[in-house]
Amino acid sequence: MASGTPPTVHPVDEKLPAGRLATLGLQHVLVMYAGAVAVPLIVGRALKLSPEQVAMLISADLFCCGIATLIQSLGATRWFGVKLPVMMGVTFAAVGPMVAMAGPGGTEAARAIFGAIIGAGLLAIFIAPVMGRLLRFFPPVVTGTIIAVIGISLMRVGIGWAMGGPAHLAQFTDVPRLVVMVDQAKAEALAGNAAVAALSAGSAPAAGVATQAAAAATASANAGTNAGAAPVPVVTRLPGPVPQKDNPAYGALDNMAVAAFVLGVILLISKYGRGFVANISVLLGIVAGCVVAVAMGKMGFDKVAKAHWFDVVTPFAFGPPVFDPVLIATMTLVMVVVMIESTGMFLALSDLTGKPIDQRELTAGLRTDGLGTLIGGMFNTFPYTSFSQNVGLVGVTGVRSRYVCVAAGLIMIVLGLLPKMAALVESVPTFVLGGAGLVMFGMVAATGIRILAAVDYKTHRHNLYIVAISIGFGMLPLVAPRWTQQMHHGLHPLLESGILLAALSAVLLNLYFNGAKGGAADAVEAAKLAEAH
Repeated sequence: MASGTPPTVHPVDEKLPAGRLATLGLQHVLVMYAGAVAVPLIVGRALKLSPEQVAMLISADLFCCGIATLIQSLGATRWFGVKLPVMMGVTFAAVGPMVAMAGPGGTEAARAIFGAIIGAGLLAIFIAPVMGRLLRFFPPVVTGTIIAVIGISLMRVGIGWAMGGPAHLAQFTDVPRLVVMVDQAKAEALAGNAAVAALSAGSAPAAGVATQAAAAATASANAGTNAGAAPVPVVTRLPGPVPQKDNPAYGALDNMAVAAFVLGVILLISKYGRGFVANISVLLGIVAGCVVAVAMGKMGFDKVAKAHWFDVVTPFAFGPPVFDPVLIATMTLVMVVVMIESTGMFLALSDLTGKPIDQRELTAGLRTDGLGTLIGGMFNTFPYTSFSQNVGLVGVTGVRSRYVCVAAGLIMIVLGLLPKMAALVESVPTFVLGGAGLVMFGMVAATGIRILAAVDYKTHRHNLYIVAISIGFGMLPLVAPRWTQQMHHGLHPLLESGILLAALSAVLLNLYFNGAKGGAADAVEAAKLAEAH
């Protein structure tokens, strides 16, 4: 090479002009935005937090998305950052366990969740170097099953959004009818007591002298005790089931029509849009739904007006975290699944960008998953992983520079410092999100199905059992929410997550039928199939 020729820079390390970096970075932000804010909305409402607290979760999420993205793409020492064009966002895999941990809700449950996230983040940092050895336990038949169950479990949330709330809100107790039933039961109890008294009086002459004397004494004592008080009937059973009344806000036709409109807009943009526009079809559908909701008078901006223009995201806003060993173990299992998925994603991205990564760089990327999760727990948000939608965008645009994701990370940090933006997201009606949720969560399930479609069932017929039984275990908390009521309460967060049940079942059944035969090539193939996830 001639001395005047500058050294060749790999496209991944290319620094583009500032204007182009900002434009391409904004594209990455818009592609991931709907998915990034979905998790704090789900968990915040499961915790029954106030709108202001949910908005704070959204701000913290965007802020930490930016921090984790900067560390992953830019690198922080040789220990952290894969230094590829990676966008970090909250993983959907943690939603089920966190909703189970939420229990009755409130800040105490939030502190327990954040404690579990911090503990799992620390453990993930330390186990990152050995994750490569665990790849053989997660072939496509396992990862595909887990991703499918994640999507199926989240569909309940999307449908609940479209309906106006969870299924248990469809009806509420009809108090006036219940009062009538209780009064009726009391009257029947009084009549029964009077009949017993009359029967006793009629049979008194036939009784012996001693018995009559005892009865008289008892009656005299009762008369003294209850003097001046009417006998109180004891109601042991209502004459029918507790009366219920349909909730007019649940399944309201106008709300479902808006959700269907959002879904229709997303489908139209997905079919007729091109390139970047098609990639943000979900976000555009939500915007269109908000316009309709405002026109119908169902969405206001009062909370946006009250929110500050600028505010700092503070750690431990709900108080000191609570460290529960079972919850930490549960979240650590989630992190193992997340890091296995990230491993395949990094290897696929390395193949897509043409920049090989060695074991040290791969470990640094996985260690950043743990660091991002640790930071998330400290700043009142959730576990982080690489967003595969953005991996797909790298393939669509052909721009491989990691500095595009650095620019996107800076944009996310700025968005996290603007409470008005978070308040705007929190103000979006749930039925608008419902139409988008069906697409977002359904695409996760479809991605799992697509990975499973590439599994060999003919030569390895036992793979059918792995998929069938693991999905069955994953459905347990959905179809029998109280199946753990006879078990120790400390195990509930682990056993009430269909995602974790499916993961454990798939890993163990795969070991039983196939042994530990997976590898990096299988993980890369699954990651390539998951780029729409």
